[in-house]
Amino acid sequence: VQLQASGGGLVQAGGSLRLSCAASLDPFKNYVMGWFRRAPGKEREFVAAIPENGDEIWGTRAMKARFTISRDNAKNTAYLQMNTLKPEDTAIYYCAARRNLVWNIWGQGTQVTVSS
Repeated sequence: VQLQASGGGLVQAGGSLRLSCAASLDPFKNYVMGWFRRAPGKEREFVAAIPENGDEIWGTRAMKARFTISRDNAKNTAYLQMNTLKPEDTAIYYCAARRNLVWNIWGQGTQVTVSS
């Protein structure tokens, strides 16, 4: 398994969760890392991405307002800190990696459920 997502669970609205994505990519520092999500009955949605050196964050304004992506290249791990969670954030969250323009490496997903 090249990407292993973890940290999902059940949380009340307004709460926080931190997702982790442990990567066995070599070298990890050469990959752009990203998070996506798929809510029930909806298309997969881009959440955020972070470049190889972690010097900026890519994502929509709405996502950046509550979600923060980060990475630790020494630990081969990417993170997604999610704050002020809402029921509509309920989804399976996937981490992904790419070295070019195509997201071609995917983790298995972790379920996040936000109760109202």
